Amino acid sequence: MFIGHGLLAFALVAFVVSRLPADTPTATRRRAFALGLLAGVFATLPDVDMLYAPVGLLWADGGPLALAEGFWSASTVVHRSVTHSLVVGVVAAVGFALWTRGGASKLLAVVVLGGLVAVSGTTSGLLGGLVMGAFVLGGLLVGTLAARRGVDAGAVFVTALVGLLSHPFGDLLTGEPPRLLYPFETVLVAERVTLSLDPTLHLLGAMLVELGTFWLAALVYLHLSDHEVRDYVDPTVALGLPSGGVALAVPAPTLSLSYPFVLTLLGVGLACGILVGGVDRYRARERHRPLTMALTALATVTLAVFVYLGAYLVT
Repeated sequence: MFIGHGLLAFALVAFVVSRLPADTPTATRRRAFALGLLAGVFATLPDVDMLYAPVGLLWADGGPLALAEGFWSASTVVHRSVTHSLVVGVVAAVGFALWTRGGASKLLAVVVLGGLVAVSGTTSGLLGGLVMGAFVLGGLLVGTLAARRGVDAGAVFVTALVGLLSHPFGDLLTGEPPRLLYPFETVLVAERVTLSLDPTLHLLGAMLVELGTFWLAALVYLHLSDHEVRDYVDPTVALGLPSGGVALAVPAPTLSLSYPFVLTLLGVGLACGILVGGVDRYRARERHRPLTMALTALATVTLAVFVYLGAYLVT
């Protein structure tokens, strides 16, 4: 789900930019790729608040499930609050754009972004201030690299805005809903969006939404590259048919017990991708092999989820 935030922002920005006029089609594609990638990086930035979560592994006692529980329990201390706010996203986007303008604007950026750190430290304590500090430093690094690549401040602002504001809405299906108006106490969304009262169907729905963001990004990428999906999906995708049935052997997945199911399907998808990588007939397209492996794995996992969903509904 962490990757999905970035892929969604990439797809949205890259597609819109590809529809804007430019000097040449090649220039349009390059700008779409560049700004889409920049938006995707900004969209992953709010999850910097997970840096604290590994601390939970220190007191976890038990097997993999206990370690996972310790990890997620620790993450809830600051996760989906200080960096997942729409208010913070707008202010941060302004600050990052000001920083890339250089000159006196950098001083103003320091004031704006320093204010975010100060407010978070006051509202959420030392840990909140440290997390916001990491968030700000990460954004400044991304903005600096973008400016060195010739991206202007206006483009940095728009891509940061899309990335940072789209991120929280991707978290409404799992776990606690983000504090969308932090640092204000007003609660915009009190409970996560429920796709089904059946916890297994809810998880499967959330997983399909996530896979949908992967497919959306892939389709935009292929469109900009003038390629077709069928050229990069290997017949080994058929392995998703039995693997969806094999997943019935593990406990019915829910948000609190999803690891056995998810790892089973991802394992099959990864195996298909590796298998495709060794097929001789792809050697003539060496530079496209990673894309073929990735899309075949994605198609395999998607097919397996649908097979499992059908079997679950029948049984």
